[in-house]
Amino acid sequence: MLVILSGVCGAGKDTIKRQLIKRMENAETLPSYTSRPIRPGDIDGETYIFVTKQKFEEMIKDGEFYEYDIHHNNYYGVSKKLLNEKIKNNKIIVKDIDVNGTENLIKLLHNDTKIITIFLRVPKETLRRRLKQREDQPSEEEITLRLNRFDYEESKMIMYDYVLKNNDLEKTLQIITTIIKSEYNLKKQEF
Repeated sequence: MLVILSGVCGAGKDTIKRQLIKRMENAETLPSYTSRPIRPGDIDGETYIFVTKQKFEEMIKDGEFYEYDIHHNNYYGVSKKLLNEKIKNNKIIVKDIDVNGTENLIKLLHNDTKIITIFLRVPKETLRRRLKQREDQPSEEEITLRLNRFDYEESKMIMYDYVLKNNDLEKTLQIITTIIKSEYNLKKQEF
């Protein structure tokens, strides 16, 4: 089962993903490939799989991604090989991905894979505050770039199974855990 978390940058996707993986026995993450530079706190192979822009473009030509996109001048993509391996092992894959990637994965995988999509909302001013407090300390230009995408991201909420306001981490985690467990149990039953 693939659980997709989306929302604007700073909505808490990564924090929620890490907590779900800690708390749920069968849950794992699926790192995306990226051409962006490693930041403090990143772990290659865990946070992302870091490759050069040239290598990423070779992988595109070789058809190695289910989907990929460019954000803030860097490539991000979901590996076919890695995703297929985790699905075969019957894992609950928790993946944070943008709205375009979600749309593409739904189109490509909906017949073969149980996909649960969750959009995390956060007020724009809360988002601005969170972005300014991030460890990687984005510049004012980067913050503006990310805030400019806010309305576009929110316009795509309609395609999600669940939309949650993420203003209380523990409550949000409890709700998402309940959703995942319920959906996973439904998957096991035959109708």
